[in-house]
Amino acid sequence: MRLLRSTDLALRVLMRLAVAGDTNPTTRDVAAAMDVPYTHAAKVVAELQHRALLTARRGRGGGLSLTEEGRGASVGALVRAFEGEGDVVDCDGAASTAPCPLRSDCRLRGALRRAQEAFYASLDPLTVADLTADPTGPLLLGVPHVRQDLPGGSRRR
Repeated sequence: MRLLRSTDLALRVLMRLAVAGDTNPTTRDVAAAMDVPYTHAAKVVAELQHRALLTARRGRGGGLSLTEEGRGASVGALVRAFEGEGDVVDCDGAASTAPCPLRSDCRLRGALRRAQEAFYASLDPLTVADLTADPTGPLLLGVPHVRQDLPGGSRRR
C-alpha cells in the first residue's frame, strides 16, 4: 500500500511541530523544510487545522503550533482520514472505463480489504507523540531547512 503524498506530508508536519518547542514555523517554513510546494503544504495545513490538530496564526508572532489533540492523535486515524475509506483496488470501475468482470465472485477484494484494515489497525495505537520519541525527535530538529544545489545538478537535503 502506498500513501498519498498529502498523507505523508500531514504526518511529517505534525511530527515536526511536535518537536518545535517554543518556535512556531510558518507554512512557508514547513514547505521549505519538507521540500514541497507551498500550495501543497498550505492545503495540508488547512486540513490539519480544520481537524483541530494544529493552530495557525497569521502576522507577527504567528505560525503553526501543534494542539494537544494533534499530539495525541492516532496515526491510524490520521492515515484513514487522509487516505479515505476506499478499497485498495477499483473493482467497480469508478476510476476506469468498466468494472472488473470477476468482481461478483472474486476473493481478492476481500483479502485486500482485510490487509488494508490490518495495516490501519497496526497504526491505530501509535500517536504523533510516539512518532517523535527518541531518537526521532532530535533527528527532526536537525533536518536542514533548505535544499542545497550540488555540482552536477544533484541536490542534497
